[in-house]
Amino acid sequence: MADTEKTATLTIGDASWDLPVLSPTEGPDVIDIGKLYGQAGVFTYDPGFTSTAACESKITYIDGAEGILLHRGYPIGELAEKSHYLEVCYLLLYGELPSAAQLEKFEHTITHHTMLHEQMANFFRGFRRDAHPMAVMVGVVGAMSAFYHDSTDINDPRQREIASHRLIAKMPTIAAWAYKYTIGQPFVYPRNDLDYAANFLRMCFSVPAEDYVPDPILSRAMDRIFTLHADHEQNASTSTVRLASSSGANPFACIAAGIACLWGPAHGGANQACLEMLREIGTVDRIPEFIARAKDKNDPFRLMGFGHRVYKNFDPRATVMKQSADEVLELLGVDNNPTLQVAKELEKQALADPYFAEKKLFPNVDFYSGIILEAMGFPTSMFTPIFALSRTVGWISQWTEQLSDPALKIGRPRQLYTGETLRHYVEVEDR
Repeated sequence: MADTEKTATLTIGDASWDLPVLSPTEGPDVIDIGKLYGQAGVFTYDPGFTSTAACESKITYIDGAEGILLHRGYPIGELAEKSHYLEVCYLLLYGELPSAAQLEKFEHTITHHTMLHEQMANFFRGFRRDAHPMAVMVGVVGAMSAFYHDSTDINDPRQREIASHRLIAKMPTIAAWAYKYTIGQPFVYPRNDLDYAANFLRMCFSVPAEDYVPDPILSRAMDRIFTLHADHEQNASTSTVRLASSSGANPFACIAAGIACLWGPAHGGANQACLEMLREIGTVDRIPEFIARAKDKNDPFRLMGFGHRVYKNFDPRATVMKQSADEVLELLGVDNNPTLQVAKELEKQALADPYFAEKKLFPNVDFYSGIILEAMGFPTSMFTPIFALSRTVGWISQWTEQLSDPALKIGRPRQLYTGETLRHYVEVEDR
């Protein structure tokens, strides 16, 4: 628990109450209002919970003003450069970087649990052919509780661990099969001789008539996308997972709830919105027109993929993602893709424009990840499923941490009621 050596005094009229002030290891102090209603009979009002800490966590720390993102204390830039996704998964789940033996065992466990129960193939086929891949993922992940009964007891630490491993292992297969189903191609089964990212790419792009051999540059770029989206503190989808978990729901239901929340365009659709903007621009010669519109405060147009709600300086994930984007575009080229041509030139012009530098509107992780996924051949409908696949380990880590918290209570936010006061029923003939 955080240190509680200080107090804050709340005064309402002639009455005052001392509230504990908690000091975290990083970030601003937090006023503990857990007993405020019982003591003072008042609630706090905080739409969006942007000034409220709903939990204590040791997993991820963000300082948006300074452009800092730490996983268990490790900077995201170092992890993306020197580590890989499954090692970061281990770090998020267990709190420390693994030894060589621990990592080998963990990778073996994940790799050998990527297959889905064969009857789940029938579940996919219950969806319409034009179903959005996210709709398929929400349904299939929620249905896992019907197929994996031996890992739904949230009070058993071993079952929690098995469920965590299963979700990390099987999510690439679920996402790839959702994609294959919506484009009318047969499912491709995972292979144990491929790494996590390469396996996912092969399941997405291989067909029975011709195998797909993932290029190492593309596999590395995909692994970085997974790593850079692995966790992001108490965002909307993570908070949804925690809220669902607080009721005692099984892990598969909680993660399905997180996927459903991530589907919202204000949360998981940023890189898709970025690609749609690039297509709206259309050609390189129109870029100055749209940059001028972005500067016009009376024009509702905004450059998607520039700046970030949390990071007010720069997105620490963007530097590594830019490197991957440059490598992928050099490998695949942009000559035959006008969207990518616009993206490269827009990046160049925006970075050279003093307006964007002064406003700190730098390209963020969504700008570069959208470019990479477009170059690889993914449709925009798959961008958010890939985000969900990446974020699964973050959700699971937060879920596991919460269930081990002795202070866990079922989530029950309060409200500022502004509706009608008491009134009595009137018979229909008298209205």
